[in-house]
Amino acid sequence: MTAPALRDLAPEQALRRLEIVIVRRLDGLLQGDHLGLVPGPGSEPAEGREYAPGDDVRAMDWSLTARTGVPHVRDRVADRELETWALVDSTASMDFGTGRVEKRDLAVAAVAAVGFLTDRTGNRVGAQLVGGSGARLVPPRAGRPHLLALLRALLDAPRTPQDGPDGPYLGAGADLLRRTAGTRRGLAVVVSDFLEPPRSWERPLRLLAVRHQLLAVEVVDPRELTLPDVGLLTVVDPESGRRRDVPTASRRLRERYAAAALAQRAAIADGLRRAGAAHLRLRTDGDWVRDIAWHVMAQRRLAAAAPGTARGGAR
Repeated sequence: MTAPALRDLAPEQALRRLEIVIVRRLDGLLQGDHLGLVPGPGSEPAEGREYAPGDDVRAMDWSLTARTGVPHVRDRVADRELETWALVDSTASMDFGTGRVEKRDLAVAAVAAVGFLTDRTGNRVGAQLVGGSGARLVPPRAGRPHLLALLRALLDAPRTPQDGPDGPYLGAGADLLRRTAGTRRGLAVVVSDFLEPPRSWERPLRLLAVRHQLLAVEVVDPRELTLPDVGLLTVVDPESGRRRDVPTASRRLRERYAAAALAQRAAIADGLRRAGAAHLRLRTDGDWVRDIAWHVMAQRRLAAAAPGTARGGAR
């Protein structure tokens, strides 16, 4: 979303603009009826077939194998209705942005992309916000009015005060979402900057991925990756409110900052990979529509190349 930012517009105008951008541009790029944000089979068992090299051994049908004497696996039928849950980080670090939008605006855009592209097939979408002001739940329902109300709730979420209670929030939010979403397999989309230590959220996300397909949308601002050479710069920690003067004219300091930021992002990517999440990174200074489209198309190619997907389908 280009300037003006979502929060500079009236809520109804902001939502209309999001819908136009997503439905016209993103749907045109994808040219498909299904979102396909992460590849994976459905949850309903289908017919059995002989095992082929590369098939997932967890899909082995041992009773059919015993009857025939030949290894068999059982495919899955792609789910026709998908229940999607969005876990949205609303901590103070999301109230930051030096690009086209703030990180929290980008989070709303990511949830809107998921919602608008799946709404036509009758899928249900719910959301859970986590932050210093506590957790807020929007139960999953189908239909455009519900989706617009959900996005309005994200837009209207209060900013977290810098002197608010300390986290971590993301891991607790993932645990709460796992209990709330129940046992029916669905899609869980976690939208955050993932700046909390990976050890605080990696295991809860991994447990969430046991039952649900998991997409992690990492929102990043360019100033979190590199420092500009602007002389003495006062920086503020949005979580604690602490201030520090940074001499950005120092090339050595800028290089150390960039190296530390690179290591931090690598640790986040490693944690998400170990958690079993598909990883999508969006930047506040980038073209988020293009980045989402590229991610979806890459995941579709992975699903098409995976053994056994012809019968079971991919979502």
